[in-house]
Amino acid sequence: MFKASTIRRRTWLSIVSSLIMICVGLSACAQSQNSGPTTNTTTLNTQNPVVVGISLSLSKNKDNDFSSDGQFMKQGYQLWADNVNSNGGLLSRQVVLKILDDNSNPDLTTKNYETLINDKVDLLLGPFSSLLTKAAEKAKGIDKYAFVEGAGGAPSVFANGWNNLFAVSLPVESNLDTFAYDILSLPLSQRQSLTAAYLSSDDPFTFPQVVRAEKLLKQGGIKTVYTVNPDQQYPEGDPKAPAADAAKIVRSKADIVVLGTLLPDIQAEIAVFKQMHYHPKAIIATAGPDLGQDFINAVGGVHNTEGMFVPNGWYPQADNFQNAAMVQAYIARYGGTADQVNADVAEAYSAGQVLQQAVAKTGSINNGALITELHSQDVFNTVQGTAKFASDGHNEQALAYLFQWQAGQLTLVYPLSVATENPEYAKYAF
Repeated sequence: MFKASTIRRRTWLSIVSSLIMICVGLSACAQSQNSGPTTNTTTLNTQNPVVVGISLSLSKNKDNDFSSDGQFMKQGYQLWADNVNSNGGLLSRQVVLKILDDNSNPDLTTKNYETLINDKVDLLLGPFSSLLTKAAEKAKGIDKYAFVEGAGGAPSVFANGWNNLFAVSLPVESNLDTFAYDILSLPLSQRQSLTAAYLSSDDPFTFPQVVRAEKLLKQGGIKTVYTVNPDQQYPEGDPKAPAADAAKIVRSKADIVVLGTLLPDIQAEIAVFKQMHYHPKAIIATAGPDLGQDFINAVGGVHNTEGMFVPNGWYPQADNFQNAAMVQAYIARYGGTADQVNADVAEAYSAGQVLQQAVAKTGSINNGALITELHSQDVFNTVQGTAKFASDGHNEQALAYLFQWQAGQLTLVYPLSVATENPEYAKYAF
């Protein structure tokens, strides 16, 4: 959940910087910047649908469990589908989403995409996480498809020379930059006495962010008192490992804690911090605090969320293409408020928007033509902002925002131009 309040400048910050079939449709023409879902009177061809294949993490897994994120992404794809269906379909053809559950398992993700390809789906969209995006790209025949995805931005995703992958969201390596800028904006006399500890799971999403954050903070004079080396990342799915490493951070007495986590990990780590009466001045996690009520439940109540930082590439009030309409559609379909719309919803929706616009630009669902168009340096508009793809498929124009839990709501605290509150520093005790 996000906090919406009057925008004000932060004067202290000086650094700028399982199978589901769903009938849906998609407009052949991109809508204007402020337009929302409208009803198109074009006759929709339901006899020859365009089938879009997707693998998502929908059921719980005791090891890697991405099911919360997977369910949110499913909602995003469905909303995108609903919107475009009401606007005449994809090239006037009905779109069917064919979604398979991968149970957060890389091997099953690969198998799912091979199944979809063997079923001769017309188009593909991506799964949740860098781990599963890398697994998807191992599927036999996937290189013939334009593979647009919204949740796989780790450096290793772009390191294999895939010509067909296009990641609409921010490359994850830079996610924690805004947090570093916040800390480094503190007065020099205060900053020089600060210490920091770093911890990460063995995950292509989390570890690169932590490494870059440490580099930036060290350059700014923040002393490292505990760090994680490439061979010291704790294994995904081991419930004891995060707690053991969290205890090491407590013993380091670090003022600042940077956690490369997903939700199950941070649950264990916060429990250790509370048990050992450890109250650092600032804590940021790569993921987990962005999951709203799931995060509140995981850490034992809203009082334990106060002051926690998390980065993200989207927020509900963003003045981006079709964003207000998407948020409105979410509330109409799923209930709640704008501040309860998860960023995973926007990531999935954005992937669909880019695919739609590529189809509209080419007038075709030929995947070869779509790959060429996506490599053309054209700009695509999404609820997360604009997207333009580098040769390796990363989005050159994505922007990271910094959020902090304040008074039970996830509050935007960076960049300056859109921040709704000043950050809380130092963090309140658990």
